[in-house]
Amino acid sequence: MSVTSAQGFEAAGIAIGLKSSGGKDLALVVNRGPRHSSAAVFTSNRAKANPILWSQQVIADGTVSAIVLNSGGANCFTGPQGFQATHATAEAVATELGVSAGDVLVCSTGLIGEQLDTGKLLPGVATAAAALSADGGADAAEAILTTDSHPKTAVIERDGWTIGGMAKGAGMLAPGLATMLVVLTTDASLASDQLDRALRAATRVSFDRLDSDGCMSTNDQVSLLASGVSGIEPNADVFAEALREICLDLARQLQGDAEGAAHDITIEVVGAVSEEDAVEVGRSVARNNLFKAAVFGNDPNWGRVLAAIGTTSAPFDPYAVDVSMNGIRVCHAGAPDQSRDLVDLTGRAVHVLIDLHEGQRAATILTNDLTHDYVHENSAYSS
Repeated sequence: MSVTSAQGFEAAGIAIGLKSSGGKDLALVVNRGPRHSSAAVFTSNRAKANPILWSQQVIADGTVSAIVLNSGGANCFTGPQGFQATHATAEAVATELGVSAGDVLVCSTGLIGEQLDTGKLLPGVATAAAALSADGGADAAEAILTTDSHPKTAVIERDGWTIGGMAKGAGMLAPGLATMLVVLTTDASLASDQLDRALRAATRVSFDRLDSDGCMSTNDQVSLLASGVSGIEPNADVFAEALREICLDLARQLQGDAEGAAHDITIEVVGAVSEEDAVEVGRSVARNNLFKAAVFGNDPNWGRVLAAIGTTSAPFDPYAVDVSMNGIRVCHAGAPDQSRDLVDLTGRAVHVLIDLHEGQRAATILTNDLTHDYVHENSAYSS
């Protein structure tokens, strides 16, 4: 049931005509309380969409009653009219639910530079509010999709409390956050500052490590709402670990549905001086089109891995590095090791292990290969 798996939440997902396909394009998730604690993290892109600008104001006091999401347009670079559309959407939700507009998060996704049709959007809010139910999570997860091929949902259950989540994202997957809309809900009884610490820690090692195509969105938002219905305040570390687990689950689902991808590539960097160095090295490979094209061709071209990491500022000796691909060490100390013919890349999953032999720190980056389908999907129409 996704975001409605946690007690105290209702959701709806409906079609209001924003999408030319006629598919579901408006989702509403409501926290019925008794608590309305919340936290959110946003894209680090300096070019931020109007709903991001609005939601950053809403989240400041840590109180959120509802979140409304549309997949019929990004509402980015749409000027004052676009911000007014965001404000009006929050006001419409507030009117229907009897809450403050300042407690309503707004998310949008779709084409940049096009005005939203408020003539459809605002009446649609009323329709969505009327459709709210404790079983509406699946419909909401469907209504936030754009180029995704299927909804992404996850649930984590612990001793007396639950975290549920839904996510969308298939292209422009790169930090900060990767292009995504994510809503997480929990019936644990936690304050907003506790949620904020846990969310930032979880996204740092999950969504922020997803780097499918190196392109950063203007609309990324990951929101976490707590109803407190369970009456249980879990140990901070226990909650943080559960949240990290569900975020990583959703991040891997996003990776698996990346536009046109034929391989899901996990780049594990070990032996780094710092975690930041490991991330930089992993990301250099994840964003290297020559390497990604080689994987698409089932070619374990480890030379392209070394060439990529050589562009970083991380301390290491290029002639001490080891590289393994799907369990076969093809490079040892910067020289050929086992035959690349032993590496099987015909399956979907690809694991690249890079050992810098400089320290004790590690990090993992998730990415995909570069395919004909990715180029076609992003050139054949606006996205």
